[in-house]
Amino acid sequence: MNTLPPVADIEMRRATLLRMLHWLASGRVQPQALSDVYQNAIDRLNPKLNAYVDLRPSLTQEQALAADRRRRDGVIGRLDGIPIAIKDNFDVGGMPTRAGMRRRTRVAEVDAHAVARLRASGAVLLGKTNMDEGALGMATNNPHYGATHNPHRLGYTAGGSSGGAAAAVASGLAAAAIGSDSLGSIRIPASYCGVYALKPTHGEISTRGLVPAARRLDAVGLLARGVDDLTVLLQTLAGYDADDARSRRRRVAFSPPDWEPGNLRAGFLPDLAAIGVEQDVIDVFEAALEKLPRELGERRTVDFSDWDFAKTRRAGLLLMEAEMLNTFSEELADEAYPVSPQFRQMVDFAATKSAAQYAAADLVLDAATLKMRRLFAQVDVLVLPTTSQGAFPLDGPVPTSQADLCSFASLAGCPAVSIPMGTLPNGMPIGMQLVGARGSDLRLLELAAVCASSLDAEPEYPVEPVG
Repeated sequence: MNTLPPVADIEMRRATLLRMLHWLASGRVQPQALSDVYQNAIDRLNPKLNAYVDLRPSLTQEQALAADRRRRDGVIGRLDGIPIAIKDNFDVGGMPTRAGMRRRTRVAEVDAHAVARLRASGAVLLGKTNMDEGALGMATNNPHYGATHNPHRLGYTAGGSSGGAAAAVASGLAAAAIGSDSLGSIRIPASYCGVYALKPTHGEISTRGLVPAARRLDAVGLLARGVDDLTVLLQTLAGYDADDARSRRRRVAFSPPDWEPGNLRAGFLPDLAAIGVEQDVIDVFEAALEKLPRELGERRTVDFSDWDFAKTRRAGLLLMEAEMLNTFSEELADEAYPVSPQFRQMVDFAATKSAAQYAAADLVLDAATLKMRRLFAQVDVLVLPTTSQGAFPLDGPVPTSQADLCSFASLAGCPAVSIPMGTLPNGMPIGMQLVGARGSDLRLLELAAVCASSLDAEPEYPVEPVG
């Protein structure tokens, strides 16, 4: 008989995914009780945050009850009973996949590959989270479903396009979340909301059932309140999918997490200000590095004089806009339910470009691959801020440079982790990004865990929204 004291509701919302698994395994917490705590928090806070755009409490309860039965019968999955949020550009059987678009109301018949893996692991799917229209944006200020507010400060962006997912994780409305990252759409909101994120090596997690933004860039991204949670999610979701043209059939295992700090070679850019990083972000980054005197091993300045971060971001954006002309052709032609003027303007820009210009943008991906190979022959990890600035007011101008520091990993197809590294003078969080060679996901997560422990910069979860 379990004699341990019950776990308080606030502790369930604060806990990491791994902590919840321990409580579930020991019997201190039951899946239905855990689900109820999260559902009650959603009922109370989602009207303020607008993190979720589609909730089915009765279906969530059914999943939690099924997890209760499995726990009782002793046959459980890896994530059995864990409440997870899903970005609204993944197919979830029985729910519409709106992808932030007003017109898309057709109900998905089957789960996306990643969602199916979550179900098979016993996860409890809480609902679909808000996102930028068509995933073409970085503020989650959706013209059809409203803006998602940053839980650290209402009226500020949560980032995008996976802003709803990041806000849900930071505010304790989900234990973890999956989203998409084509040009920083997981890492940017993680930085702004003060949570942990992983964009895996391209092709490690199948994107089948994800509404494409740009197939050569799209990755299933992971959000959580702890680095080790990301490792569990990656191991649960990664694997070959024969029905995904870009899924990787692994011939060797992930590089093992066996880095030795004394032998680690960490690369740094020579001048962050020169590539548009705001001084407040540079100050927090430098202060964070002072707390990591041994964790990052030998520090080397790497040459990026041949790499234009803004140009890279623009190339990736053109690939996204051009592909969306096809992906959302029906929505663009529907006069009864028109897309927003901003979305149309962005995709119309791609329509004015020639095939040669598209091909030139596509060649930047090859250049990124070659740059990656040269870079990681010299260093083991590239360390830089996740974003050039912190979260900004929803009613203010949107910085064009949000994805600049994320663009290299996206176009090169390599893994990148964002961890909280501190707060800006205005009290808003900001992230540090670790980028590694393709296949180094587990090594990168191990290093992220070491750095996160030394930095101790994560906010106190759950982040309750304030005005």
